[in-house]
Amino acid sequence: MQACVITAPRQAQLQDAARPEPGAGQVLLRLEGSGVCASSLPVWEGREWFQYPQAAGGPGHEGWGRVAALGDGVAGLEVGDRVAALTYRAHAEYDIADAKAVVKLPPSLAGKAVPGEPLGCAVNIFRRSEIRAGQTMAIVGIGFLGALLTQLATHAGARVIAVSRRQDSLDFARRFGAAHTVVMDDHWKVLEQVKQLTGEQWCERVIECTGLEWPLQLASEMCAIRGRLVIAGYHQDGMRQVNVQLWNWRGLDVINAHERDPQAYIDGMREAVALMQQGVLDPEPLYTHRLPLDRLGEALELTRTRPDGFMKALVLA
Repeated sequence: MQACVITAPRQAQLQDAARPEPGAGQVLLRLEGSGVCASSLPVWEGREWFQYPQAAGGPGHEGWGRVAALGDGVAGLEVGDRVAALTYRAHAEYDIADAKAVVKLPPSLAGKAVPGEPLGCAVNIFRRSEIRAGQTMAIVGIGFLGALLTQLATHAGARVIAVSRRQDSLDFARRFGAAHTVVMDDHWKVLEQVKQLTGEQWCERVIECTGLEWPLQLASEMCAIRGRLVIAGYHQDGMRQVNVQLWNWRGLDVINAHERDPQAYIDGMREAVALMQQGVLDPEPLYTHRLPLDRLGEALELTRTRPDGFMKALVLA
């Protein structure tokens, strides 16, 4: 098979690699494509703890495709089934998945890209946020995840204030149902706008989706008394300073919405597929860049630089 290999920081090559064989309880997937995740940027940019070259196909974990072969003991799946799966070397033509980490895709999604892992993440974050009809909430950071959460929260009947630094991201938020948009530029200006939009009551739910310290602080200050602050951003680069006095004073519930139980990922993926079937979740407009597998490096650079109009890149096998 062919697989992309990150050979050094900011260098990726399409190489020949051995096609894996499924073991007991596993399936071989012939991938149609995989999403490119911002969590892959540290290995792309280079950190002292990474080793190069990376494994063929790594760190792709947002793949979808068809079952090409079954290992011993696999039940409920057949060769040819179209699926999304949680795997870890999906920037390739083939990858191995545990059968229990595979979600069948219905015929109604034929031809649709289904990077299951980030879609499942959005659903899991939404569930842990406990968003209800009539609530006013803010989503800080409108990338792929923030836009999906805007869509889900709006469908649930919440009034969404979308906060992001890029106007094109805020345009996506409006398209996905946000009632208000606020440019994330000046700290006090943002707070004043949210204060006015909420009648000085602030937000019952605030979801931080950036993985950066200042927006996390900003999100904290938007929370209403007895509100819920949901940390959905992927904070990879060390310690954070937060205003625990404010958290105490307002009696906030603070939720780290990242899952580490693989079954929770699969449950979220399965629910995301159901919501796509129902028309509640429609990620298709967010796939702004589709590139062939040999252009993984370009897709990662797009994810790093986020040019105007960018939301999410897919690499297609």
